[in-house]
Amino acid sequence: MAAEGNYLAITVDIEDWYHIPSVTGSPFSVYRDTTEFFQKWDRRYDYLSEPTAVVLDLLDEFRVRATFFVVGEVIERYPGLVETIAERGHEIGCHGLHHSCKIDPSTRKPLVTPEKFGEWTGQAVKMLEQISGEKITGYRAPNALVGGWMLDVLEKTGIGYDSSISVNSFYNKTDGPLKTVSSSPFYPEMHSLETGGRRDIVEFPFSYWRIPLMKIPTSGGPMLRLLGAQIVLQGLKQSLKRGHTVFYFHPLDICREKLPEVGRGRPLYWAIKGKIIEERIRYILKSVSGYRILPLREIRESIG
Repeated sequence: MAAEGNYLAITVDIEDWYHIPSVTGSPFSVYRDTTEFFQKWDRRYDYLSEPTAVVLDLLDEFRVRATFFVVGEVIERYPGLVETIAERGHEIGCHGLHHSCKIDPSTRKPLVTPEKFGEWTGQAVKMLEQISGEKITGYRAPNALVGGWMLDVLEKTGIGYDSSISVNSFYNKTDGPLKTVSSSPFYPEMHSLETGGRRDIVEFPFSYWRIPLMKIPTSGGPMLRLLGAQIVLQGLKQSLKRGHTVFYFHPLDICREKLPEVGRGRPLYWAIKGKIIEERIRYILKSVSGYRILPLREIRESIG
């Protein structure tokens, strides 16, 4: 059973194949942004709708209410998708307006000004609130690239929580060392991602499995595809002993179709996906069925 009082959040990132940084929205992408992509791409682009429907049925099967972090522009390109997610009883969170990187993946320096980031986020939140009929209080940084300055901006725009940080021994996609951060929720210090005093925004970091000399990232997503269900499950259970924690995946993880071969680098990114990942997600959901599971917004409310 779960540690007393600790919750697990199941979260889903709603983005399509062309949103990954090797295709759009990063300093090394093939297309500068999704605007350029749609100007030049004349073939099928929607590989998101079908696996999202499978995800919704899977969550219904296990009676799980999840948090879906949605890229704002999905509303325009995938009519009815976000409405369906909300109608099925899930929380809608913001995953940016375009899924572009806000900090450089190599240098961790800002790629946009705080003002532009606030403008884009506010626009995405407004769109998502109008389409879902509910207040948007959560955010996840595209590509999990996040800086302390971004949380300051999110707080000013009324966001109550962020869930982007992955503490581990292999990579750091933030602009700070994360010396005081574990897998448990915390109030971040102003202008920083270290733990600080109480404020209006809470960070929900991803889970990890701590073994001698290292911390293995086990929150899901690419780790679910590369490491398998057993390691991810070990990390989730261990993280629940430390506090509330987060599991995430993408509908594309279970897409059974071959995705377009576009993008620079990361040739093995989608090498493992489809039915095998769907079965891994099913195994994890079955294994955590005895734990306390809530959407992140409700866990945030329980913190106060």
